[in-house]
Amino acid sequence: MSRKRNGVRCAAGVLAVLTAVSLAGCGQTGKEAEQAAEVAQVQEVEQMEKEAVQADDGMRQTSGAANDGQQTGQTNGEKERQAQSMKKEPPAGWELTLASEDWGLSFGEPGTQSVGNASSEDLAWYDAYYVGSDDEKVIYLTFDCGYENGNTEPILDALKKHDVQATFFVVGHFLETAPEMVKRMVEEGHAVGNHTYHHPDMPTISDQEAFRKELDDVAALFAEITGTELSSYYRPPQGKCNVENLRMAQEMGYHTIFWSLAYVDWDQDNQPGHEEAFSKLTGRVHPGAVVLLHNTSQTNGEILDELLTRWEEMGYTFQPLSELVYGGNNKDSAGE
Repeated sequence: MSRKRNGVRCAAGVLAVLTAVSLAGCGQTGKEAEQAAEVAQVQEVEQMEKEAVQADDGMRQTSGAANDGQQTGQTNGEKERQAQSMKKEPPAGWELTLASEDWGLSFGEPGTQSVGNASSEDLAWYDAYYVGSDDEKVIYLTFDCGYENGNTEPILDALKKHDVQATFFVVGHFLETAPEMVKRMVEEGHAVGNHTYHHPDMPTISDQEAFRKELDDVAALFAEITGTELSSYYRPPQGKCNVENLRMAQEMGYHTIFWSLAYVDWDQDNQPGHEEAFSKLTGRVHPGAVVLLHNTSQTNGEILDELLTRWEEMGYTFQPLSELVYGGNNKDSAGE
């Protein structure tokens, strides 16, 4: 609803400007015209917000009530229409340049933000993110879920103990083989994002329908398992992405989520030791960090409880991705 109201205020602002111009042309002074425009804007906002609320209530009645009191969210078609109506337009002549199709990071002094393949400001034109603000010691915790091997349960246990909401990016195989684990994620307030169905090399996919199918199949199976809508977060497999991929994801209503802190934790045959893990995850953590961990890592399952405690002792708090993407003004479709 907040997103609608923002649109209402923008429209009312335009009307107010036009009103001011019209009044000035009728002989009123600039100050008088400005005051009259402000009154007109307030009235227009109130009327349009009233209509928006009525329309929103009508949509909820038509689509049905929420599951167990929780709203299931928008359909994919509604997401796409909303994305199209809110599509951001970069400055004329501007083009996004990625240093590489493989997402990469460079690190500076301990406690400072890492630098990615593109700036956060440039990525934002495509609803893409890799780091938050450096003003607060906040961590956005995310996990990539390729398959289930017994380490997700202790990870969920640690998150529950510390009352931390994370985002789990799932592929088709995980949904097929661990539906009960997915249900637990939702029940315990975590967001579940899209990591594609088959985990392909996405820059090789230029056909929009093929790209769409990789994401839609995940969303459909997730809805079948949980009865709720998949969150509007997409993470490219292995961080491989090009500008066209970003555009296609945006047009589908997704926010592309990279990361600003990760370590080599996915190799089951070469798991990092506890000291190595703590050294990298505490030495490189920074304000606004989007942390990527893998649910398959035995090390992550063993250290997460202590790691969360360490981060807390360093003064960090944890926020869901909705705070990064929407600034707390809107929540994603999963009710995060």
